[in-house]
Amino acid sequence: MVIKVLKLRMAFAFVAVLLHLFPLISCVVDRSQFPQDFLFGTATSSYQVEGGYLEGNKGLSNWDVFSHIPGKVTDGSNGDVADDHYHRYMEDIELMHSLGVNSYRFSISWARILPKGRFGEINGAGIEFYNNIIDALLLKGIQPFVSLNHYDLPQELEDRYGSWLSSQMQEDFGYLAEVCFKSFGDRVKYWTTFNEPNVMAKSGYLTGGCPPNRCSQPYGNCAAGNSTIEPYIVAHNVILAHATAFDIYRRKYQATQGGSIGIVISAGWYEPLRDIPEDRSAVQRALAFDLAWFLDPIIYGDYPSEMRQILGSRLPTFSPNDQRKLQHKLDFIGINHYSAIYVQDCMFSTCNSDAPREDTNILVTGEKDGQLIGMPTAMPNYYVVPWGLEKIVMYFKERYNNTPMYITENGYAQDDKNGVSKKELLNDMERVEYMRSYVTSLAISMRKGADVRGYFVWSLMDNFEWMNGYTKRFGLYHVDYDTLERTPKLSAEWYRQFLSNPKMLKQMGGGDSRSWRLSS
Repeated sequence: MVIKVLKLRMAFAFVAVLLHLFPLISCVVDRSQFPQDFLFGTATSSYQVEGGYLEGNKGLSNWDVFSHIPGKVTDGSNGDVADDHYHRYMEDIELMHSLGVNSYRFSISWARILPKGRFGEINGAGIEFYNNIIDALLLKGIQPFVSLNHYDLPQELEDRYGSWLSSQMQEDFGYLAEVCFKSFGDRVKYWTTFNEPNVMAKSGYLTGGCPPNRCSQPYGNCAAGNSTIEPYIVAHNVILAHATAFDIYRRKYQATQGGSIGIVISAGWYEPLRDIPEDRSAVQRALAFDLAWFLDPIIYGDYPSEMRQILGSRLPTFSPNDQRKLQHKLDFIGINHYSAIYVQDCMFSTCNSDAPREDTNILVTGEKDGQLIGMPTAMPNYYVVPWGLEKIVMYFKERYNNTPMYITENGYAQDDKNGVSKKELLNDMERVEYMRSYVTSLAISMRKGADVRGYFVWSLMDNFEWMNGYTKRFGLYHVDYDTLERTPKLSAEWYRQFLSNPKMLKQMGGGDSRSWRLSS
């Protein structure tokens, strides 16, 4: 370990020298402009980093099975080893400590804790693994920020009753939640039930690109599924599963454990393509079908009116008992935000595209009058649009009465194509500028009264990026997938200096910051 720490320090020193070779410009934001107890961290998820997929009595997850099906992942890869965090978590916690973060967001592998859900035994080896991570984090002064579910679930539940298509998942998820509260809640003060259920419902049951690979025409060519109703059934069960877990925590654990619990939503910003009423209305529909779809029932007890008007009987209803379980069943909202995109109305005006438009009847595009909304990144339809973060935060502030918020993911994608050198990947000035500008945008929204309490970079290190496999890199640390060596990128040094000595940032950053300068 001592040798590894020395190598890490040498790598940081080298990166710091490289940073100072770039043109110096006045910084627009520093750590001192955020509250002292503000959480600054990094994020990962279990399937993307852990590996060890059959070790420690872990059961098969849906992603274990799905990623082994030929053609499902771009580069034919899987998460069997991933970053080998299962064996290297102490090294990775040392990386976090060297950055100076005070929190780490990670997820529990459901199949590692409960290989067969409530139909089998609790896996003591899985409990021990996460206990070791939590204890090691706290010894370094890093608060665990734990997601109970980040896409992966025991394949057993899919095989038994179709997982999220069945209301039985509400009971299974509640069981998982209680096992985790009992096992870890004396030390974990930040819980989220689900990560991006709005993405899971669409990618798994509308377009079918993710497990369980269910869809129907015109959205995809799956062996089974019904894209017109299944995403809404799935969302309904997720919402009630969240309420079940929240109720267990609130009644039995919160008073003695002193933590809080929320949910994480994928939240891109939608900007009207044209300054006309139709496109502004399309933006509201897009936000309702994407974000309010989950948050309105949890906070207000029912789906947004835009969804009811369009979907009618295709949208499930909440029984009186369900509604009693709902009504403001969260302590905070987690926001995963990466980009913004233009929206054009296709309900009341003509759209020149044959692409499926889902039930929102909108068309999204990154281009307006021949100009992109922002610099493109390696992810399709992900652009660098810092003001989008401020707009999405203010949307949540206004719609949900300034419920406390955490930016639970924010990050920049690099392509790892043939011919891209490690040196190029380490020299990630684009990510430095992305982070600097988005943190500045966040500070602006907080100055406008938004109750934001934390910011997590996606990701601590390069990892398995779902259907993209290992072809996209989001990490502050480069991972060599042959040797599994971690190497800090320029962005890691930027973040370290931001957190450790904010005044030094006067000479860091890049690009034209004039439009992002904070008012005094």
